Amino acid sequence: MAIEKDALWPFYEFAVEHAALGIHAVDMNGRTVIYNEKMKQIEGLDLDDLADRSVLDMFRFGQEESTIMKVIRSGEPVRNVKQTYWNRNGQEITTVNDTYPVVGPDGMIGAVELARDVTTLEKFVHQPLRTYDETITFSSITAESEAMKSVVATAKKAADAHLPVLLTGETGTGKDLLAGAMHSSSANAGSPYYTLFCPGLDSADIHRILKAISKDKTCTVFCDRIDLMPVKLQEELLKELESLGDDSRQFIASIGGDAFDLIANGSLLKGLYYFFSSITIYIPPLRKRMDDLWPFIDDYLERHRQRFGSAVKGLSPLVRETFDSYTWPGNLKEVELLLEEITSLLTTETEITQELLPHHFKLKVQEEFSPAKRPQDFVMSEGQEFLPLDVYLREAEDYYLSKVMNVFEGNVTKAAHALGMSRQNLQYHLKKIRNGQ
Repeated sequence: MAIEKDALWPFYEFAVEHAALGIHAVDMNGRTVIYNEKMKQIEGLDLDDLADRSVLDMFRFGQEESTIMKVIRSGEPVRNVKQTYWNRNGQEITTVNDTYPVVGPDGMIGAVELARDVTTLEKFVHQPLRTYDETITFSSITAESEAMKSVVATAKKAADAHLPVLLTGETGTGKDLLAGAMHSSSANAGSPYYTLFCPGLDSADIHRILKAISKDKTCTVFCDRIDLMPVKLQEELLKELESLGDDSRQFIASIGGDAFDLIANGSLLKGLYYFFSSITIYIPPLRKRMDDLWPFIDDYLERHRQRFGSAVKGLSPLVRETFDSYTWPGNLKEVELLLEEITSLLTTETEITQELLPHHFKLKVQEEFSPAKRPQDFVMSEGQEFLPLDVYLREAEDYYLSKVMNVFEGNVTKAAHALGMSRQNLQYHLKKIRNGQ
């Protein structure tokens, strides 16, 4: 006998409330209509906190738009998107979301988001060495490439000079680790080390934290991602920092891009830049220092074996080729997050194979080699402007190689075999494509 629809509601409510995923549903104005127990745990709020308020009033997002509001505006689902944001208490939250439009008889009525909490995992990735109860030092930082050796050498001099330092570089390059290593190497090594994660701060937080810091005449203050603060809060931060005076404090800050570009587009206060930039250290992205990739992976796997007693010794040749051909836009942080995801599923495996790579990573590798050109772009038509032959042939070659790499999911060996060329020769051509040469 079929159960009537109304009689099913208790089952729906029980399933939503006890689901392992966070479930958050909003109406077309972004006001919360469903907020389950798991979501309360993830975001540190109650349904009463959200009553009659838009999610944009209750949470602070970085450069990326709220996934649930993006779906409200577009009407299109988004899947498997990682999002970092902050609640009104300044608590950092990182989730992986699947978000869908909800359609009623008369059209779209809202959106529902299914969220997997990876906040703890993100903190592990953001500060990996701290999970092993180790002090971060310069020897903790992977620096096999000449570029990174130069970064470390400059950072050591900066730690000795005791001047304000500005660390620049893409997300995931390890600016926080370098700041920690500078503290450990400086005269302040035995003193307090304060980290201010600036996107999560409001005016009251800045005043309260800096008041506490003012009591420590000898300490290190690391202001992480000052460029993600509203400019008005940057002005308040600068005023508070200047009021501290010199004493024996070491000031370090980080930004996620070129300082002059950030100043020009209004993301960075010029005065705050001048306060920190006595010494500026640029940390290059991983794609510019691939010599650091394999020492980093080897070190990670060694730590995993020591901590968990796993049998994994390394990566298969095919996986190594995939890693070598990928550009790692998330830098070493992306590498570590991927390794954490893979190793969490290991049992008795001694080698990480293609089959163990997550589907979302395989898709990213494929997308990286998706050709920008279309087949019809290489068919000449009347009135079309002619390209020089060498330019036309180069673009056609780039398109063809990208298509082949896409078919073989980034596997250089298989693609090279299909193309009848050596693996080294194909890697050379792929590097030229990635560098736009």
